[in-house]
Amino acid sequence: MKKYFSLVLFAHSIFALPFAMIGFFLGVTTTDNPFNWVLLVAVLLCMVFARNAAMAFNRYLDRNIDAKNPRTQMRDIPAGKVSANEALIFVIINCILFIATTAFINSLCFYLSPVALFVVLFYSYTKRFTALCHLVLGLGLSLAPIGAYIAVTGAFSIVPVLYSFAVLFWVSGFDIIYALQDEDFDREEKLHSIPAALGIKNALRLSVVLHVFSALCVILPIFFTPHNFSWFYYIGVAFFCFMLIYQHLLVKPNDISKVNKAFATTNGFASVVFAVCFLADVLFRTILH
Repeated sequence: MKKYFSLVLFAHSIFALPFAMIGFFLGVTTTDNPFNWVLLVAVLLCMVFARNAAMAFNRYLDRNIDAKNPRTQMRDIPAGKVSANEALIFVIINCILFIATTAFINSLCFYLSPVALFVVLFYSYTKRFTALCHLVLGLGLSLAPIGAYIAVTGAFSIVPVLYSFAVLFWVSGFDIIYALQDEDFDREEKLHSIPAALGIKNALRLSVVLHVFSALCVILPIFFTPHNFSWFYYIGVAFFCFMLIYQHLLVKPNDISKVNKAFATTNGFASVVFAVCFLADVLFRTILH
C-alpha cells in the first residue's frame, strides 16, 4: 500500500478537498437536504479515488518524460519504485471505485462520473499539444465543489459554480508558477506550457490575472447566497486573497528559487484556512439560529 500511495502526493491533494467540503455544506445549508454522514464519507471517497487515479495516471503517462527531467528523475516509476503496469492497475482500480461510489450517491453523479474521470485523466495528455494544459488541470480540480454540491442536492446552482470557477482560476494560476521550473526543459522536449510559450515574465503576469479572477469568485458568493455570511467568511476571503498576493511576492522573473514554497505551502494554507472559515461561518450561523 505504501508503494502504491507514494504515487499520490498528499500536499497536492489538499488543494481541492477543502473546496469539496465547501460544496457539500453549501448544499446542506442552502437547501432542504439534511446532513448525512454516509453521504459525506461517500463524497470524501470520491475525492480520494479521483485524485488517486489522476495523479497515478499522470505518473504513468509521463514516465519517460520524468526520466529525462533532472527535477523528476526520482519519481516512483523512473526510479523503479513502482512499475508502469502497477501504476496503471492502480489507476484502473481507483476509476472503478470512483464510479461505483457515485452510484450510491445519486443518478446525476453516476451519469456524470465518466465525464469527471475523462477531465481529470485527460489533463495528462494536454502538455503534449497545448499550453492551456494549466487550465485543464484547473478544470479537473474545479469539479470538487460543484460535484460535492450535486452529491447533496442532485442539481446545479450558481454559488457552487462560482466556487468551481474560483478553483479553476486559482489552480491554473499557481500551476503556471509551478511550471516555471521546467521552462527550458519543456522547450527542449517540445512540451507545451505557458512559461515555455510566453517566457517567465509574461507567464507570471497571466498568473496574476487568473488569481484576480479567482479572488473575485470567492467574493461573489456574498451577493448570491440567500443568507448573510458572518465575519468568519470575510476573514476566510481576506486570507485567501492575501495568500494569492503572497505567492506572487515570493516568485519573481529573476528569482524562482521559492517556487515550491509558493506552490505547495502557500496554496495548501489558502484552501484549508478558507474552508475552515467557511465551515466556522456555517457553525456560527447554525448556533445563532
